[in-house]
Amino acid sequence: MARDAAEANLIDVAYRTVDSPLGELLLAATGAGLVRVAFAVEGHDLVLDRLSSTVSPRVLRYPKRLDPVARELDEYFAGTRKAFDLDLDFQLATGFRREVLRHLPEIEYGSTASYAVVAAASGSPRAVRAVGTACAKNPLPVVVPCHRVVRSDGSLGQYAGGPELKAVLLNLESGR
Repeated sequence: MARDAAEANLIDVAYRTVDSPLGELLLAATGAGLVRVAFAVEGHDLVLDRLSSTVSPRVLRYPKRLDPVARELDEYFAGTRKAFDLDLDFQLATGFRREVLRHLPEIEYGSTASYAVVAAASGSPRAVRAVGTACAKNPLPVVVPCHRVVRSDGSLGQYAGGPELKAVLLNLESGR
């Protein structure tokens, strides 16, 4: 059924889940690209319901569309990929939040930047809290590396998957 729906161009949002060192991740993509990565703690069914109401009600499990994403995530978690080369659909982030997300891949693999540095790079040096909100609401965690943004004192700060998962990602990237 999913293949027939895909061939008839009836799937607006395809999704699948993948196992990772962070637990099960939900991946969702539109025709424009990856639109959502969700941690199990977010409730995958809830995330799918939100995609259905905000993007399109035509949401269907169709893993094939997300095979390239799953492959790049596997490479990343294996330590052989340092940057993602995927089409991304930023429709779930608007305004300043979108601007912040576009700057996050500039933070090099294995490095961190403070919320203040990201605010300045995004053109609003005083918008430190807004950067924190943008990172907290990042619809594409891991792929758009909000985990690399830390507090000015070097402490981790918050993360959608929890601070423990943020530490796992930073340790993976630092080779620990």
